[in-house]
Amino acid sequence: MLFDNLAIDTIARAAILSTIAVVWVMLVVRVIGLRAFSKMTSFDFVVTVATGSLLAGASQASTWSAFVQSCLAIATLLGVQFVMARCRRASGRFQGLTQNTPVLLMENGAFLPAALQKTRVTRDDVYAKLRESNVLALSDVRAVVLETTGDISVLHGDALQEDLLNGVRQRI
Repeated sequence: MLFDNLAIDTIARAAILSTIAVVWVMLVVRVIGLRAFSKMTSFDFVVTVATGSLLAGASQASTWSAFVQSCLAIATLLGVQFVMARCRRASGRFQGLTQNTPVLLMENGAFLPAALQKTRVTRDDVYAKLRESNVLALSDVRAVVLETTGDISVLHGDALQEDLLNGVRQRI
């Protein structure tokens, strides 16, 4: 207990621990790099969510050991993410084992039913993304891709540069 008054101690502990934890996360991210909070892969997303949860745990810690454990867990998670990103970059085989492949769901205005079924994405899901992307006609859609993060990308317009589909699984 930092203060004799329980209410003041609770407020002070929350403010102090939250501040220290946020500064710690900023320092670790500064060392690891900005990728720490990217959503490039599903693993990146999991690390981001887990970091937020651990930051909340650190802010609410009732003992110094619990606080330090949360801070060390944050550093460990971000460190593992850093190492995995390096390994993926160095080895195509490792990348294939640890990363999903983007999948083409729609091509030149036509749905790809096998891809929709395999990825468990409904036409209504795709229609929602098309509306979000201000698509005015299905004939304008060049490609709809389910990305490795679970996001859906909509490519529409007059023409599509084929390089934009590098690494996308074309047919299932």
